[in-house]
Amino acid sequence: MIGPDIAGIAETLGTAADTATPIAQLAAETGLDVDAAYAVQTALVQRRLDRGERLVGLKMGLTSKAKMAQVGVDEVIWGRLTDTMRIPDGGTIDMADFIHPRVEPEVAFLLDRLPEPGEPVGDFTDAVRAVAPAIELIDSRYANFTFSLPDVIADNTSAGAFVIGPWSPVPDGLDNLGVLLEIDGRLTQVGSTAAILGDPRRALDEGIRLAGRHGVRLREGWVFLAGAATAAVPLRAGAHVRAVVEKLGTASLRSSS
Repeated sequence: MIGPDIAGIAETLGTAADTATPIAQLAAETGLDVDAAYAVQTALVQRRLDRGERLVGLKMGLTSKAKMAQVGVDEVIWGRLTDTMRIPDGGTIDMADFIHPRVEPEVAFLLDRLPEPGEPVGDFTDAVRAVAPAIELIDSRYANFTFSLPDVIADNTSAGAFVIGPWSPVPDGLDNLGVLLEIDGRLTQVGSTAAILGDPRRALDEGIRLAGRHGVRLREGWVFLAGAATAAVPLRAGAHVRAVVEKLGTASLRSSS
């Protein structure tokens, strides 16, 4: 039996991202399962690396019940971050680069020494050098932001762009910090870091475990986005977005008009 065309699916998704053109879901038609979807993700990201981008970290997806319900799937997933996805804190993103972008508040970790895949994190402060508030911009390449689990994995978990606020030392607790998302000065989402697997620190364990299954080891100096604390909000042209995380501070971005 011939399996899915990994390279062909990656090329289709990559072209959709490059041209900001939505496409139909692919998994059902191509027979893509979760393992094959991660193979597509690897090929999709390699396409970016081949044109000079660098891997700078990993991101978790669907770590909150709100996000799972919003997109209709029920399994934690992970994706990759490259240097061109990073926007300076307070910077502006070009809306023309995206199909239907959404923003969500997150917690970011700056990674230090990490255990081998399969080895549990002994002391979180050994593995994480610093913590920061963050905003992730997600942008599914599928029409109507609708997809199956293999579809979203193949699409690098809808990775679009990210902003990281000021880094700070790891506080004593990360499990129940208040989180706000403001757009144009108006409060649009209220949440807690408890929505991220009960404690964002658990997301790192999951990231090490899940990525390790596919031969990916997290590296010192990488950024790790632990997952969204609220549902994602559609981003309008000309908007100013600010995420606030208790004890950690703020991160912000603007969208072009």
